[in-house]
Amino acid sequence: MSLHTPSAAIAIDRPAEPGPVVVSVSHAGRIYPPAILAAARVDRSVLERLEDGWCDLIAAHAVKAGATLVQAMWARAVADCNRGEGQMAPGEVAPPLRPRFSAPGRKERAGLGVVPTRLADCGSLWRRPIDGPQFDWRLDALHRPFHRALAAELAVAKTRFGRATLIDLHSMPPIPRGQPGHGAGIVVGDRFGGTADEALIELIVDEAEGLGVPVSRNQPYAGGHIVRTHGKPADAIRAVQIEIDRSLYLHADRTPDPERVAALRDWFSGLVERAGRICPAGDVLPLAAE
Repeated sequence: MSLHTPSAAIAIDRPAEPGPVVVSVSHAGRIYPPAILAAARVDRSVLERLEDGWCDLIAAHAVKAGATLVQAMWARAVADCNRGEGQMAPGEVAPPLRPRFSAPGRKERAGLGVVPTRLADCGSLWRRPIDGPQFDWRLDALHRPFHRALAAELAVAKTRFGRATLIDLHSMPPIPRGQPGHGAGIVVGDRFGGTADEALIELIVDEAEGLGVPVSRNQPYAGGHIVRTHGKPADAIRAVQIEIDRSLYLHADRTPDPERVAALRDWFSGLVERAGRICPAGDVLPLAAE
């Protein structure tokens, strides 16, 4: 595996007049560095199944609504920015690397740690176990720059407005029958109240219900490493994860449906604008002097 950085892994798009909202899109990257494709034992089409397919299109007008947009341009197969650096099952890496990890959770044991290593129906994704240099390169090239960028943009917003709001946008497959949240088209996650205040959550839930689709809160997705790391309500930095069912905007072949994408894009930009007007205490800033 040739450990070099062939192209920019992170994109930051700032509006001319920034507001207090930062939008993160961490799983929709579609750039596969040559080293990643060379190391894979599966076709690229299999690695693409890890993506939050095309959900970046939903965030396409967020900057026009005043948000700063931070995107991972490299694919999730490189590193999963919504997992912590220690979220890895020891059995999924080369033996010398195993002492760095302990107590893996269900997703890590399934091969969905900070470096994805397996998918259920195709076995290992990589020709060889992930070793120390490969692991550190993936973190240095994508994971760490992404989180530094998010932290920096939130700090700028906090300094300028006295508050900052992070909206972490993802997509999901339909929630299976029998699983908590089954039937929901949108899942709003705030770590069970740990990363955002009720005023913001109520706004997002109300806006989501306005789409006419069922909405779930924290079931089955309560929010991952991104909102857990950057959400600090006591410091006026709120963070919410939004998961959108891909069937709401993709065709059966996983290509975007332009009309439905446009509807969700407009909805999301409106949500971003309204979220920027809510202060941590729940007060809403006026659009103009009355």
